[in-house]
Amino acid sequence: MMEKNTNNPSEFDINALIKPYLSRWYWFIMGIVLAIILALLYIKFSLPVYNVRSAVLIKDAKKSFGAGVGNMGVLEGLSGFGGMSTNSIENELEVFKTKKLARDIVVLNHLQTSVYSTSGIVKKELFGDTSPIIIHIVNDKKNKEYPKEAFFIHFEDNQLLLESKEYNLSQKIVYDKYISLPFANIIISKNKFFDKEKAGEIGNGLEVYFNTLEGAASGVQKLIQVDLADKDATIINLSVNYPQTDKAKKILTSLIDSYNKDAILDKNSEAQKTKEFIDQRIGKISIELGNVETEKERFKTDHMITDLMTEAKINLESSADARKKQLELDAQLELNNDLISFLNKQNSYQLLPVNIGLENHESNTNIAAYNKLIIDRNRMLENATPQNPLIQDITQQINSMKRSVAESLEKNKVALQFALNEYQSEQNKIESRITKIPHQEKLFRSLERQQQIKESLFLLLLQKREETAISLAVVAPKARIVEPVFVSDKPVAPKKMIILLVSLILGCIIPFFIIYLKELLNTKINSKNDLKLLTKIPIIAEIPAIKNNVDHIVKNNDFSQLAESFRILTTNIGFLLPKTLESKIIFVTSSIKGEGKTFVSMNLALSLTNSNNKVVIVGTDIRNPQLQRYNNGKNPGKGLTEYLYDKNTFVDEILFKNPANDKCDIIYSGTIPPNPTELLTNGRLGVLLEQLRARYDYIIVDTAPLLLVTDTFTFVKYADLELYVTRSNFTDKKLIEFANDSVESGKLNNVAFILNDVTKQNFGYGNKYGYGYNNK
Repeated sequence: MMEKNTNNPSEFDINALIKPYLSRWYWFIMGIVLAIILALLYIKFSLPVYNVRSAVLIKDAKKSFGAGVGNMGVLEGLSGFGGMSTNSIENELEVFKTKKLARDIVVLNHLQTSVYSTSGIVKKELFGDTSPIIIHIVNDKKNKEYPKEAFFIHFEDNQLLLESKEYNLSQKIVYDKYISLPFANIIISKNKFFDKEKAGEIGNGLEVYFNTLEGAASGVQKLIQVDLADKDATIINLSVNYPQTDKAKKILTSLIDSYNKDAILDKNSEAQKTKEFIDQRIGKISIELGNVETEKERFKTDHMITDLMTEAKINLESSADARKKQLELDAQLELNNDLISFLNKQNSYQLLPVNIGLENHESNTNIAAYNKLIIDRNRMLENATPQNPLIQDITQQINSMKRSVAESLEKNKVALQFALNEYQSEQNKIESRITKIPHQEKLFRSLERQQQIKESLFLLLLQKREETAISLAVVAPKARIVEPVFVSDKPVAPKKMIILLVSLILGCIIPFFIIYLKELLNTKINSKNDLKLLTKIPIIAEIPAIKNNVDHIVKNNDFSQLAESFRILTTNIGFLLPKTLESKIIFVTSSIKGEGKTFVSMNLALSLTNSNNKVVIVGTDIRNPQLQRYNNGKNPGKGLTEYLYDKNTFVDEILFKNPANDKCDIIYSGTIPPNPTELLTNGRLGVLLEQLRARYDYIIVDTAPLLLVTDTFTFVKYADLELYVTRSNFTDKKLIEFANDSVESGKLNNVAFILNDVTKQNFGYGNKYGYGYNNK
């Protein structure tokens, strides 16, 4: 039955939405199978990536010595051990990530070159004892770029053949000889630790990639993963994910070694500066002490002094405490003055000596803080320039702290001098009571006091020098390895299950999007549902697509799908044609050429003939005649053009039997005229149709396309029914608007759509339930 379309956009047809996907179910099967095959090939030919890990403990100096050695508390004040402590574990995390350590790793392990085996499908990186050669980059050439493509090395007896397509280079080289390349100078050596059994099959050639120092360091930085084991601990986890486990282990080992080396250098820099100061002071004090002892010896000889007077002994004993304090203050004042002199003479941003015996807490604290800022600034300069805002900020802090140190020393000097004056005043009072002591004894005591001062200062400096030497001798690493470098048992990549799952999802999604885009970009009518959404004109038939090797003509007693569709068409035509008419004129038209007007006209006529109706087909498309193709492309004689042109031509002269069925007559278009529109409007066509009404039950008129020419509109008034043919996957959806406009404007009346060439998946009820006759 025919079906009217309400064209209600609010109706949502879920079946129409999913039909394009269900009809192409095999796309999804093929997509999934192909995706899984590709995933399995990727897994098979991908190098497994292993996780190489280690863990280090960043030691705190005070905790380490307090817990480990009970009798070394005296050494806690040594400047060298102060450099071992860490203020923030987050700072140490960042130190492990610095470019400087990465550069040290690259230089130490020759990582500017990567060597690969060309044997097999998958390239395998060779490193350490699996590489038969070691490539040393002696130096880079100025302003020369490194190659982007690989070099190839082939083994020939005791020589190597070095080739490069990028540089058009082919050169025989000898081991351990200087080689000049366009970008660098290198030396290639045999690896004496090469393990052939471990390396496996590597073939007769190698593939070598060169990289700049900065590029290789950046690559190492990206590989290293640093994180804190626990927020409350100072244990740092280090890991590298890489296919070549020997290379990954070497990177982690070198990272820890380089970190410890830099930490020890930082620690020793302050102690070394203190040692230099102490050595300088010991040399000076030793000369001064020798001079005092010489003067004392000369004084005793000149004045023949052998013993002290009893009165002087009694007075000196009573002032022993005062004199002791005076000596200590003199020593402190001397140290204080020396520090002031050293501070004024030294260059900017140099470390100050600490813990040399100065008994002033404020000055010692300021000096320790100043030295810490100097060390922090030097460390930051390794990875930044002096113009860096952080460097400038810490420089300002250093300048401010230096002024604080100078001020504290000056204050201490004033205080010492004041205290010394007090004790000196007390001593003068005691000496004033020694009226019987010879003047020579007073001078001798002065020399003896200078000797004692120099001796006490000399002994103090010797003690501090030994303590500083011990600090320099202690080179315990700052990062203690708590988890040696080890390789994971199973590879971390490729993750087989995830890859298979992703491939399965992609195998479904990609066909879905292809179909979705195809449907989205498709402007053609595919099915009846597409046509229903575009027009209110009834759709009375779907004509199935016919294969090329199948006859396109409806025959007698034909039960094919094509014949059944035309039976449905003839039945639905009966509902549209007026019942009062004995003879019906049916126009078959379309918007453009190629939509199947002639095919529908011929088979509709044959289907009506099988019902014992008298039927004639009239070919009115005199511009592009198509009915002749059913007569092997031959025009048997006069046609419509001759009838319209010559009034002496009669109907019987242009009537011929249909080649497909002699029960049906046919009027061919005739000769193509130069003025088709004038012929169709001269009135003769109306006369012809009236004469045919008297002879036939059905007159099928095969017309010209409406959108291309206006011929059909000139005589459409004769039609009792207009069948508007559209073609699946051919007719553009925009063309339906033309048909709608023609009906709404009154140019066409009593119109019904036919959808031609419908594929099986787009077919309507017939595809779902089957006709039931054509498979017998």
